[in-house]
Amino acid sequence: MINAFTGLWKTSGYFRFGIVAVVFAVVMVVLSFFSPYKPMESYAVAADAPPSLENWFGTTSRGQDLFWQMTFALRNSLAFGIITALLSRIIAIFVGMYSGYKGGWFDKVLMSVNDSFVIMPVLPILLLLNFLLRDQMNWFYMSLMMALLGWAWDARLIRSQVLSLKERVFSETAVFCGMPTRKIIFREHMPYVLPVLFSTTINNLLWSIGMEVTLSILGLTNLNNPTIGVVIFWANQHQAMISGSWWWVAAPVIVTVFVFTGFYLLSVSINEFIDPRTRLRMKGGAA
Repeated sequence: MINAFTGLWKTSGYFRFGIVAVVFAVVMVVLSFFSPYKPMESYAVAADAPPSLENWFGTTSRGQDLFWQMTFALRNSLAFGIITALLSRIIAIFVGMYSGYKGGWFDKVLMSVNDSFVIMPVLPILLLLNFLLRDQMNWFYMSLMMALLGWAWDARLIRSQVLSLKERVFSETAVFCGMPTRKIIFREHMPYVLPVLFSTTINNLLWSIGMEVTLSILGLTNLNNPTIGVVIFWANQHQAMISGSWWWVAAPVIVTVFVFTGFYLLSVSINEFIDPRTRLRMKGGAA
């Protein structure tokens, strides 16, 4: 594990940038637990102060220190994205792997359901559900809804991998030895599916956070729970750009772009390292 990390650090600039972004996100999350202010506490500091040594990201028109506000926002947004990604991975793994391995009518039924979710217009459905259930909506229910709507594309990718794997000699040998389906899928096939699973998890994490930001900016989430989207919503409500408080919009946008780019490049670099052909090319270049 250490050798893999060292090799990636030396050979991949994408990996180095991704690690820096992850460390930044982790530090921000940890700092949120030591904040001198409550998450939505207003008028605790001077309003509309530009970035300075005292207020690194500046302050808002609501009298909130934007740096500490962003620690809470990033923590909640990442927690939301991670839970959504994990829940949708569970569905995608079971549907994709069992559908690909079983085949026949079982595969046709599952893929019919899968394709129904693929063609669903996710954003309009989320807008409608959030509008109808706005009073009862919290971040866990929203993550559950997004997990139920965000697994289908990844299940199809996993299925395509398993369709190829079940035709290989080691799969046929496992069947002849009497190994049950569950063990064949999770012991023999899962290691080959991990690269796809890892990349789709990162992509789903970023997608879910992006959807949360979209819904929050439209005011369709719990606005008393600070997330990246909620910070931008209140900036828009107070017309931050027009009033000259550009840092209120710039801080969440810059932090989001930096973290999103870092996570994406981290997944790209690790997938390249997992792929044997790419790994050999990287080592050859390094030599």
